[in-house]
Amino acid sequence: MKHRFEHAATLMAVMLILALPNIAQAVEKPGVGFVAGLAPYQRPEGAPVIKDFTPDPAWRARALTGVVAPAPASLRFLDDQGAWYTPFNHPGGPGYYDLRQWFSDAPQSTAKQGR
Repeated sequence: MKHRFEHAATLMAVMLILALPNIAQAVEKPGVGFVAGLAPYQRPEGAPVIKDFTPDPAWRARALTGVVAPAPASLRFLDDQGAWYTPFNHPGGPGYYDLRQWFSDAPQSTAKQGR
């Protein structure tokens, strides 16, 4: 058991030594700040701002990929979604997890398969 702890400690020390130059380089770059900075509750000065977002029919069609019409009331949040990121507009996992057919046109069963 003692041998395992010595090996783990050595491995962690080596990883830290290898990571230090990258950490130092990231901190030393001028003009590069952290995403949140020292005031995460404030938007950084000069950060881009979305002033107008009008979803076109292609955006709505993509958001409703795999949803059978009429869209259920639970999807009304799309009307007010705006330009905020939502995972609902992007493909999830392929294969068995592709419930909305993002990866193929063939309908897939959501029933549990015997394995």
